[in-house]
Amino acid sequence: MTDTPTTKLPAQSPPVDRAETEAAGHRAPTGRISWWRGDGGDGARRNLALIGVLLILFVIGAATRSDLYSNPDWVWANMLSILKLASVVGVVTVGMTFVIIGGGIDLSVGAIVALAGVWCTTVATQSFGAGGMVFTAVVVGMGVGLVNGVLIAYGRLVPFIATLAMLVAARGLAAEISDKQTQISQNSTINGIASNSLLGIPLLVYILAAVVIAGWVLLNRTTFGRRTVAVGGNPEAARLAGIDVKRHTVLLYVLSGLCCGIAAIMLTAQATSAQAAMANLYELDAIAAVIIGGTLLSGGRGTIVGSLLGVIIFATITNLFAINGLSTEAQNMVKGGIIVAAVLIQQVQFGSLSQFFRRNNRLTTG
Repeated sequence: MTDTPTTKLPAQSPPVDRAETEAAGHRAPTGRISWWRGDGGDGARRNLALIGVLLILFVIGAATRSDLYSNPDWVWANMLSILKLASVVGVVTVGMTFVIIGGGIDLSVGAIVALAGVWCTTVATQSFGAGGMVFTAVVVGMGVGLVNGVLIAYGRLVPFIATLAMLVAARGLAAEISDKQTQISQNSTINGIASNSLLGIPLLVYILAAVVIAGWVLLNRTTFGRRTVAVGGNPEAARLAGIDVKRHTVLLYVLSGLCCGIAAIMLTAQATSAQAAMANLYELDAIAAVIIGGTLLSGGRGTIVGSLLGVIIFATITNLFAINGLSTEAQNMVKGGIIVAAVLIQQVQFGSLSQFFRRNNRLTTG
């Protein structure tokens, strides 16, 4: 007979007495504290930091133009002006947030706004009244978003290339429809969206609030939002989990187009007109606000509230430079510096920039 070798089991630690641990000065962290310090509280910490930035900008404005900021009525009116300035880009940014969380990017949002604005202000469309104009703008936006999504999901084009091509094509189609002319909006209901207020607050701000709330609920309280995070975080794992990644990608770009259609009506109301050159560089403003708000370029993480705060920060900077009579060039340099700083912070924290380029490299070589 041979002796059967015995395997030694690792020694087990005795149970820890919580009372002794606390008596020794090592109090166990509560669930709320651990959430705040962990990944769950990352969005809240970042949003508080963005609110701090807004407070700093307010202090800078009060220090540089104390003659204006000493008047409470002017301060309130200026705050409403900032929100009104941020409203159109803010609506576009909500759609952009979903696209980037889902692992994509959309460079065509400004061109979609222009195309939807031009299409809804044609004489034929305006003959159907305000309802016809809104319907046209929304359908055009969603239709272009659908084309983007199909090209990316089923045509396997890189999002950067597909939406860049759409940027050029949509601007060209808008110029063709308008014959390179400015089209005047004759509808008083549409024009009143920008000029009318409710309880002292412009209607544009209400529209922005409604879109932000709807976006927040969609991202945080629905299956669609959870699938968006899953697709952006790991598309292959999402596919194995039963998510139709291609269909969901198409829906994300349709959602972005829907936001662009709404923004087209808002911008048309502000200018009481539409032209092919409208909403120029809106895509850069939206992407910058999303990055400032904490959404990762590689996807899988982001917040609607953070993106909104990013839009408001840029609108506040624009307002601050305007009241101090500073040039647009200096303003753009400051914005560029903020964007670079935000991306570098993301790179240090999550390595998101390298993941973004690796993902696009795999798409182009695969």
